[in-house]
Amino acid sequence: MPFSLWLSLAAICTVGAMSPGPSLALVLRHTLGGGRLPGVTAGLFHALGVGFYALLTVLGLGALMARFPLLFEIVSIGGAVYLAWLGVKALRAGKAAALTPEAAVTTRRQAAREGVLVALANPKLILFFVALLSQFVNPEMSVAARAIIVVTAMVIDASWYVLVAVALSQSRVLEWLRARSHWINRITGVMLIGLALRVAWGLVA
Repeated sequence: MPFSLWLSLAAICTVGAMSPGPSLALVLRHTLGGGRLPGVTAGLFHALGVGFYALLTVLGLGALMARFPLLFEIVSIGGAVYLAWLGVKALRAGKAAALTPEAAVTTRRQAAREGVLVALANPKLILFFVALLSQFVNPEMSVAARAIIVVTAMVIDASWYVLVAVALSQSRVLEWLRARSHWINRITGVMLIGLALRVAWGLVA
């Protein structure tokens, strides 16, 4: 893969990773709930979900979705339900997440599970790969070039969310956020439910 083409790929992946959404809200929530390690874990496992979609893309995800639109609808419905469930869970947390460091309500296992599932359940992520990343794939592309696409997407996504978790877990920042965590929970819940409703509306419209 030419270096100039890789730079374009890296730029698109960076913009995609840094755009606000349920993934950022998830990393923020787990960092607030358990500190640096759960936040970093959520970010790393989110990158695994991103890597899975990147792998599907280089294997022909765009063509598959075009041939079997029902498959995309099924994935979207499942994703919308899961995002709505996470949103309700965040809203119900209320002030319970205004925590002391000794009273964490999240674990690395929970962070890992939700990190990868939020990536897999986010229909916007599927559209991102189908619409943007597919343009870097052609039938004559070598296995090495396809691997570069997958690794680039994973590394950039992981780097961004690990950086977010580390920055937010600084003691002064974390204390400030924890004092306002009930508002962060509410914003996160509304964001997740809003995305779920938007996906559902897109399917019936």
